[in-house]
Amino acid sequence: MSRVSKPYEIVERALELSTTDGLVVIADEHSSANLRWAGNALTTNGVTRGRTLTVIATVDGAKGTASGVVSRSAVTADDLEPLVRAAEAAARGAGPAEDAQPLVSGVPSSPDFTDPPAETGSEVFGDFAPALGDAFARARSGGRELYGFANHELTSTYLGTSTGLRLRHDQPTGTLELNAKSPDRTRSAWAGRSTRDFKDVDPAALDAELAQRLRWAERRIELPAGRYETLLPPTAVADLLIYQLWSSTARDAVEGRTVFSQPGGGTRLGETLAPLPLTLRSDPHAPGLESSPFVIAHSSGDSGSVFDNGLPLAPTDWVREGKLERLTTTRHTAALTGLPVSPAIDNLVLDGGGERSLEEMVAATTGRALLLTCLWYIREVDPATLLLTGLTRDGVYLVEDGEVVGEVNNFRFNESPVDLLSRASEAGRTEKTLPREWGDWFTRAAMPALRIPDFNMSSVSQGV
Repeated sequence: MSRVSKPYEIVERALELSTTDGLVVIADEHSSANLRWAGNALTTNGVTRGRTLTVIATVDGAKGTASGVVSRSAVTADDLEPLVRAAEAAARGAGPAEDAQPLVSGVPSSPDFTDPPAETGSEVFGDFAPALGDAFARARSGGRELYGFANHELTSTYLGTSTGLRLRHDQPTGTLELNAKSPDRTRSAWAGRSTRDFKDVDPAALDAELAQRLRWAERRIELPAGRYETLLPPTAVADLLIYQLWSSTARDAVEGRTVFSQPGGGTRLGETLAPLPLTLRSDPHAPGLESSPFVIAHSSGDSGSVFDNGLPLAPTDWVREGKLERLTTTRHTAALTGLPVSPAIDNLVLDGGGERSLEEMVAATTGRALLLTCLWYIREVDPATLLLTGLTRDGVYLVEDGEVVGEVNNFRFNESPVDLLSRASEAGRTEKTLPREWGDWFTRAAMPALRIPDFNMSSVSQGV
């Protein structure tokens, strides 16, 4: 066999080797570049390259269609036949797949399917790195230390099937996390950003934001647990609503296992969840949050099916003007539940019609309120209500009559994102944000800040 190295050639050759009824081949070409820093100085940087090949074989039998999935990294031409045979053996040894559907067909091929993969490298930080160096100098002169990292990944996915699909998607993913500390380490503040190319990230603005938060923390105020009017910044809203999206599978709702189940049977589709005109949506073509316009499924699960690979994705409203509009389905679970096919999409946007920035919402506060920085260590307590628990981190501030007057202690919270939507009294301006807790898995989000009149800080936490 001649040497095959190009991703599309790998896909084509794997399809040629198939001896089963159906085959799906996904070649992911990965590249990444990163910077890390501590104490106002760069510490490490690096660039990586890699390839992962996933082969999904299907075998039709008297009792149904079985599937076998095998995925391996650093695949070369010599590895192809053993990999395809392993997937086929897995399919022949498996029972009928519950989610079996005919493989997707009839989708026009991507015009760039045979083009080389896109790659990132250190040049992605060409403008960002000097600006970061300037931020180090300002932080040093201001008596604070900056820690953090910047990471950029670019994945070119080549999807081919025995039904004729030849699809390609390039996905850039950039994240920046910046932490400022006082020299004695008693004060800490965090800021994060999601980006496609680091051209829209301003280290100077981030450093100024963190400097202000460290100044707020010079005055320390101890508060007890309780319910407080709370301003949730976009990053915290994203973390809560991403978990809600992950929990919104139609089958689980129909079977009575989730917060979206209707007591006595059925789902809460059509029910008003929020008095504010909140729309929670996903759109593979959302500006600045672009994601794959077709299903890429390396395995089957509650919200995805390998049989749906290549299925086109369309803009989807999960909540529209406050009403629950859609739950996530595969073709299989859509048939089971009688609901529309609504696959998961790799971005999430909440629109609330608000125009105020978080700073303007702070200034408009009357009485007392808490201003959060971010949430972390979020865990599910009760799926029936989607009750979550977690901790505040890197700065909780007390607002009195429109001004931040100091930093307070951290808290453990107990809240349901679905319940929070029903109690939110104000939504700010929607903006791109980086989820702090789920940023390793989900980065493409745009959220407004939310004002919650009675956020449940269930206990005091000693975390920072």
